[in-house]
Amino acid sequence: MRFYRPLAPFAAMTFDLDDTLYDNHPVIDKTEKEVLCFIRQYDARFSSFEYEDLRLYRQAVLELEPEIYHDVTLWRQQSAELMFSHHGFNGEEIRRGADEIMSCFTYWRNQITVAESTHQTLSALAAKIPLVAITNGNAEPAACGLAPYFEFVLKAGVDGRSKPCPDMYHLAAERLNLPINQILHVGDNLKTDVEGAIYSGMQACWINIENKDLMREPEGRLVPHVEISDLASLIALI
Repeated sequence: MRFYRPLAPFAAMTFDLDDTLYDNHPVIDKTEKEVLCFIRQYDARFSSFEYEDLRLYRQAVLELEPEIYHDVTLWRQQSAELMFSHHGFNGEEIRRGADEIMSCFTYWRNQITVAESTHQTLSALAAKIPLVAITNGNAEPAACGLAPYFEFVLKAGVDGRSKPCPDMYHLAAERLNLPINQILHVGDNLKTDVEGAIYSGMQACWINIENKDLMREPEGRLVPHVEISDLASLIALI
C-alpha cells in the first residue's frame, strides 16, 4: 500500500467493476466469440461475417450519434439493428433479431468468475460502510453474486455519462446523502477511475493488480490518494 495524498476519513466506498473486482478480459473475449458465432448461424447472409464487419456497424452508429459511447448497451443494440436493416430485414425482423443477439450477448457477458477472496473482502467492507458500484460497462452484479454487497449500482448511459465524467460520481454522493469528499472510489483505471473520481471531488484508490509503475503510466496525470495491489488491503483502511 502506497499513499500519495493525505487520505481523509471516508464514510462510504464506490467501486468500479470490470478489471477491479474480476478479470474482465477473458469474459469479453469469450462473449465476442460467442456473439459472432451466433450471428453467423442466425442467417445465411451473415455466414461469413468477421469481427471487422461488426466493428464497421458500431463505427457507423457512433458517427451518426457521437454521444452513444456513454451507453455501451444501447450502442450495441443499435449496431445490431443497423446490421439487420442493411441486409434487407423488415421492421419486426430487425427488432427480433437485435433482441436475440442482445440476449446472447447478455448471457455470455455475465459468465463472470469472482474470486472467493473478493467476496470475503466485499463482505467485510459492507459490514462496516455502504458500498456502491459505478461502471461504464454492462455487467450485472446480480448475475455473478456481487449485488448483495452494494447499496445500489450506477451504470453509464441510464445513470449519466460514462466515467471520467462526473455524473455518476455526483449521483452516488447524492444517493448516499454524503459529502462527496467523504467517499473513496476504488478502480483499476487511472483515467476513468482515479482522474474521474478526483476531479469529481472524491478520494481515489488505484488498485494496481499488474504491478505497474505509476510514474511511467501514460494515463497517470493525477496520482491517487492511495495505491493497493490487492483488494483485501482496503480492510486496513476502515
